[in-house]
Amino acid sequence: MTHILRIDSSARTDGSISRALADKVVAKHAGTTVTTRDLAQGIPHLDAAWTAATFTPPEARSANDNAALALSDQIVAEVQAADLIVISAATYNFSIPSTLKAWVDHLARAGVTFRYREDGTPEGLLTGKRVIVVTASAGTPVGAPHDFVTPYLKHILGFMGISDVEFISATGADGLADADAHIEKLAA
Repeated sequence: MTHILRIDSSARTDGSISRALADKVVAKHAGTTVTTRDLAQGIPHLDAAWTAATFTPPEARSANDNAALALSDQIVAEVQAADLIVISAATYNFSIPSTLKAWVDHLARAGVTFRYREDGTPEGLLTGKRVIVVTASAGTPVGAPHDFVTPYLKHILGFMGISDVEFISATGADGLADADAHIEKLAA
């Protein structure tokens, strides 16, 4: 059975195109377990306590360190448990919402979701996962010079070992029909 992790990042809950597209993607995988994290509910940005805790070896962490990393640990565990990750990413000012960036920051942890080999090259530790990113934008098509959503997400997910990343985009007036057609062709 497939376990889906759904990440919603649009601040709009009603009328959000990216959320509606994510609904359709998830519906293509009937009978699966779905865990949803709605970032519009709020997610803290990294702070000094979080950073200090990540630089403290796990066996030396205090109760305060563990508390500072609790949400991050939960986010990592959700991704590790998922086979398919569906990210609904609205396009805000040519990039991802700050809440989605905060989620990525909690997920990208040295020694946990990536590491550096002895020669200094990075190695992603979140392998064997598939990601479908659904994006919505009034005027920033995927691949445009001013599209910072897709290259960033493809790079950071790949850095953590997730190379199977597919983008479904609704851009402009005809974008929803194009995105729906793409979703219809998805393999469950």
